[in-house]
Amino acid sequence: MKTVRTIIVLVICALIIGATYCFLPYTIKISIEQRKGGAPGIPGFGGGRGGWGGMQQQSVTSVRTQVAVKTALQDYVLTTGEIEAQASVDVYPEIGGKISEVYVELGSKVKQGDLIAKIDPSSPGMQYKLNPVYAPISGAITSVPLKQGTTVSKTSSLATIGDTAELQLKANVPERYVASLRTGLTADVVLEAYPDEVFTAAITRVSPILDKSSRSKEILLGFSKADSRINAGMFAKVKLRTDVYAGQIAVPADAIIEKSGTQYVYVMNPDGQTVTRREVTTGKTVDNVTQLLSGVSEGEKIVVEGMRSLGEGSSVKDITDGIPAAGEAKVMPQDGMQQGESPADGKQPEGKSEGRRGGSGRKDS
Repeated sequence: MKTVRTIIVLVICALIIGATYCFLPYTIKISIEQRKGGAPGIPGFGGGRGGWGGMQQQSVTSVRTQVAVKTALQDYVLTTGEIEAQASVDVYPEIGGKISEVYVELGSKVKQGDLIAKIDPSSPGMQYKLNPVYAPISGAITSVPLKQGTTVSKTSSLATIGDTAELQLKANVPERYVASLRTGLTADVVLEAYPDEVFTAAITRVSPILDKSSRSKEILLGFSKADSRINAGMFAKVKLRTDVYAGQIAVPADAIIEKSGTQYVYVMNPDGQTVTRREVTTGKTVDNVTQLLSGVSEGEKIVVEGMRSLGEGSSVKDITDGIPAAGEAKVMPQDGMQQGESPADGKQPEGKSEGRRGGSGRKDS
């Protein structure tokens, strides 16, 4: 019996060794072919390249593209200011005493030479003639700080007269932006009282000195036309247009990928089905739109959505056919420049001088 069992075990071992020897070449070949992208079929297991393992198919990524065109970017600075009369004069008495009569009130219209008040210079035991106070200019009474019966001196302001027919906007611009300031620059003005209305203005004067405490320069802007809704004392938000960067291709900043200090974009190949990774040099950025100084030619299609999952030679499907999606780039074509859209949100420096440059801010490469 022991002899029979021994023979059976030896036969089983021989069969196992034989099967291993027969299938080992196929196993090695399959491993090699799989590394090359396919596997040969094994009879009974799906045969050929359609068998188990098969050829791996490359996935296709849907993308959006934008045609590369030379574009002008309109830079700007955001700040705030206050409406005031261009001409404003404080009225002082010629002699000290007690205010006997006041003939005007806040908002009263006066002409030069109109009687504003009378001062009684009398003192106990001495009686004097009332001293009249006249308007030095024509305009409207914008302030009446003192009331009848108040004792005043020659340095006490009885009233303030402003020429409300000619209003201006006073604002401050931070020091880092003063190099762009000059008379004639235009601005969009939004008043707190009319948040949905945009008024146009332009710089008429730039202060020759920098305020040391706020590190800013004062600018004065005149409105393009008179409007009864604009009143002295109103708070205003100002979008001041400064420099225009023209002559370069511009794309959404998100389309630019940076890796190991190198910036690149994906460009559609002529076959319209694959992309090439192209190294680029960037320029100015305004409102999340960036200039490309080199690496891309006009007319080429640049991938602006879906690029994060791409690699060199990736297969793609262009679902925009080079038409920019609405709002992707707030830019101005060089032919017939138009002003940019209202800015996106962003941080605001301290104080009244809230200056912020270009949307996400201008970036200098």
